[in-house]
Amino acid sequence: MNHLLKIENLNKIFNQGKNSEVVAVRDINLEINNAEIVMIMGPSGSGKTTLLTMIGTLLKPSTGKITMNGKEIQKLSSNKAAKFRRENFGFIFQSFNLLQNLSALENVLIADFNKQNSEERAKELLVKLGLEKRLHAVPPTANLDSVKGQEVMKLLCSISCEEERTIIIVSHDERIKDIAHRVIYIEDGKLIREEKGQHNTVCTMKKHRENIK
Repeated sequence: MNHLLKIENLNKIFNQGKNSEVVAVRDINLEINNAEIVMIMGPSGSGKTTLLTMIGTLLKPSTGKITMNGKEIQKLSSNKAAKFRRENFGFIFQSFNLLQNLSALENVLIADFNKQNSEERAKELLVKLGLEKRLHAVPPTANLDSVKGQEVMKLLCSISCEEERTIIIVSHDERIKDIAHRVIYIEDGKLIREEKGQHNTVCTMKKHRENIK
């Protein structure tokens, strides 16, 4: 299995005034494969979100290297990083980050504006989430309930398996660990341990399971 992403000796230090600094990420080394689901877990303030933000080119590391498909993405300028992000990443945020004046369908389309068959694909995804009756409704005012949250996780699992997409999840929720191939634990900015997930048990796609071993 080829590595999609390679992280080497990654550090992020935030300066908080004179003679004061916080080390959010400490010397992390990690490799993530194509079509792999990796879950990053850790207590609040452990550095997991900072790590994900650097992987997504939204934040530059203080030192270290992030290589994706052979490209050192930490070296990209702001404009090139934005272009790389648009072409290679998709983000699902913990909070809404939805445009309140746009419908559910329009919110999905605006994140996928440069791809072919975007409207058909957007409708397909919303139908899978049971939102076929709300395609043209504006966003709700409440967070996803636990049932819908689980459905989203199953949908991500399906997308990863069927389309061979790599997915990185940052969460405190122990209930969704089963969809991951690997679970990475971070504490005080350091990668402290790694566990094998249960994806190969819960996934029914034999070919995908064999490829990811």
